[in-house]
Amino acid sequence: MRRDEQSTGSAGEVFRAFFLLGLTSFGGPIAHLGYFRDAFVVRRRWISEAAFGDLVALCQFLPGPASSQVGFLLGVMRAGGLAGGLAAFLGFTLPSTLLLAAFGLGASHLSGPLAEGVIHGLKLVAVAVVAQAVLGMARTLAPDGPRAAIAFLALALTLLWSVAASQVLAIGLGAAAGLILCRSAQTAKPEHLHMPISRAAGALALGMALLLVVGALLVPEAGGGLEAIAAACYRAGALVFGGGHVVLPLLDASFVQSGWISSADFLAGYGLAQAVPGPLFTFAAYLGAVAGGPVGAVVGTLVIFLPGLLLAYGAMPFWGVLRRAPHAQAAMHGANAAVVGVLAAALYSPVWTSAVGTPLDFVLAVGGFLLLTVWRAPPIAVVALLGVLGGLLAA
Repeated sequence: MRRDEQSTGSAGEVFRAFFLLGLTSFGGPIAHLGYFRDAFVVRRRWISEAAFGDLVALCQFLPGPASSQVGFLLGVMRAGGLAGGLAAFLGFTLPSTLLLAAFGLGASHLSGPLAEGVIHGLKLVAVAVVAQAVLGMARTLAPDGPRAAIAFLALALTLLWSVAASQVLAIGLGAAAGLILCRSAQTAKPEHLHMPISRAAGALALGMALLLVVGALLVPEAGGGLEAIAAACYRAGALVFGGGHVVLPLLDASFVQSGWISSADFLAGYGLAQAVPGPLFTFAAYLGAVAGGPVGAVVGTLVIFLPGLLLAYGAMPFWGVLRRAPHAQAAMHGANAAVVGVLAAALYSPVWTSAVGTPLDFVLAVGGFLLLTVWRAPPIAVVALLGVLGGLLAA
């Protein structure tokens, strides 16, 4: 099918297709892109292989949850406008949002040795999952000397200067270093892709994203409340490069270090987020529910996705020019390398320091890591195994 022969559909059709994927798409963002390719390139033929590759390239280049951004833009293309994008977003995120929000609303009732053992098992899952993410991202985003150096310096800055601003500064300095050190990194030649978004609409979306970032940075975290939850989630969603797991240290800096929720509840929810289908960003539904009740769950979920969707919608009309700019590519290589260091720092604190306290904890965490990386076990199986073992050992 040629691009100019692309058929269109309805927002309802888009919602149904993505809701089914939201119920069944386990395995994280890279796996989600595989599900999307099978569903929309191979089976439904909504989009060509080359056009799908171009969407993936754009969303990997931008901050935000890449798989959700690709799904959003697929919906825009299929239904011919914003309604289709929103239908795709709602369908894909609704199942995991409801599950994690429900768990978050009941988190305060989890007490006793058995429940605490299960929660500890989920914290060990977080160790294994984040270690897997650091390894995979380091291979892709910091594969050479200059980018490995950027990653190491970002790790050092984040750990040795333990304030929320250190993570933002590390990513910004990584982008600046990339302008100098990463000019030789090669990227694929861009493919042309038609999208039903005008340049005026794109510029408006980009302007809104920027204004909201400024507003989110001005909101104080002291005292919590829905406004602070929204600001924290927007900041996190706007600064995530390279994969959904990078959101962990950004959210920890706001929700845990500000005292809105405990470190144990935070890591238990993160471990549970590995067991549900759909995007990892719906972890914000759990955090919002614990910190702000049902309304907090809704606010956290919508706001954490908002910057990524605004940026994807806004950048699409300008994508061809943006991809050909060598300075932009070099800066992005540096920023992506920095997020490897930020995530590696999070692997140590809070993930490792909060979960691994005994030799048995270390054994279980390494076992979970090997299950994920060597034996390719599905994350839900690792969650179930370590959760059950944690409960049994505490009983």
